[in-house]
Amino acid sequence: MPYGAASAHILYIDDDPGIGRLVQRHLQRAGVRVTLAANGADGLALAATERFDAIGLDHYMPGQDGLEVLEALQALPDPPPVIFVTGAEEPRIAVTALKNGAADYVVKDVHGSFIDLLGASVAQEITRARLQRERDAAEQQVRDSRDRLAVLASQQAVLLREVNHRVANSLQLITSLIEMQARRVADPVARQLLRQAAERVEAVTLVHRRLYTGDNVEFVEMDDYLRGLVDELDRATQDAATADDGPAPRIELQSDAVRVETDRAVPIGLMVNELVTNALKYAYPKGQPGPVRVQLKRFGEGLRLVVEDDGIGYPNSGTAPKGSGLGSLIVGSMAKSLRATVELDRAHRGTRFVVSLAPEGA
Repeated sequence: MPYGAASAHILYIDDDPGIGRLVQRHLQRAGVRVTLAANGADGLALAATERFDAIGLDHYMPGQDGLEVLEALQALPDPPPVIFVTGAEEPRIAVTALKNGAADYVVKDVHGSFIDLLGASVAQEITRARLQRERDAAEQQVRDSRDRLAVLASQQAVLLREVNHRVANSLQLITSLIEMQARRVADPVARQLLRQAAERVEAVTLVHRRLYTGDNVEFVEMDDYLRGLVDELDRATQDAATADDGPAPRIELQSDAVRVETDRAVPIGLMVNELVTNALKYAYPKGQPGPVRVQLKRFGEGLRLVVEDDGIGYPNSGTAPKGSGLGSLIVGSMAKSLRATVELDRAHRGTRFVVSLAPEGA
């Protein structure tokens, strides 16, 4: 089996029966099965009804010459490689055949020594065609796998959005129940605590609300999220203000357009909620409101969150927000979960908390 194409089946088209039988005997000794066709029409009929690994095609034939037969062969669905056989005096015909789709060519000689070249070319083209089929099959498998993964990812995204939608609705229901209870409580301290609890739930609800309405359920756009959170806090502050209290403090937001993982967005939002709420309660005397500023900026590879006011300042002792202590516990717990540090900037004339967040995955 000198050609490395044993068990292959080829079609040889040549109007010279002697040459055809010579090719058949020579290649069959190497284990190659050869079917003969005496003209182009017979060869085309065989190629259209039977599968061949390669086709040897002579050029000079009556009726249809090799170039015409080659054109018809190329029109067949998934044609096998064609090795064009031509005379030494017509190199331009071989070049034309290659341009028209022939895989290779050999030059016929009267002694029949071209058959070895034909056999080698057949083996080479069969191997090349096999490798091409295997590569195409592998690429198709990759495409199919990628398509399946894309479908699964799309289904997962839809499922996650649905889950977040349901979670957001459930959280909104909890908020409504807490607010309903707050309206029924006569004790102003208890009523205020319930409203603060509702605000904390709302901070979490905002994340899920953005997840199920957005295209990306893995990340949260923090500038949009904080804008929604600040607007909610500002609206609640203005609604709570009375004519006797005078105007309420206003919340200002400056945030870089940064995306963070959903699991990090919730604790950041809760810290903002606690620090802003604390500033709204304690920074300014009644009737003398001022700004409460929230900033989220890139800082090196991480993020820096700042919540500050220009109010009466912070007590000389302690570095946690004033109040009942629950807000301090929440801020400390959220900072720990984020591996963040919380610092009180005592150089600031009001109160300024700086939260330094490590990069994601650090």
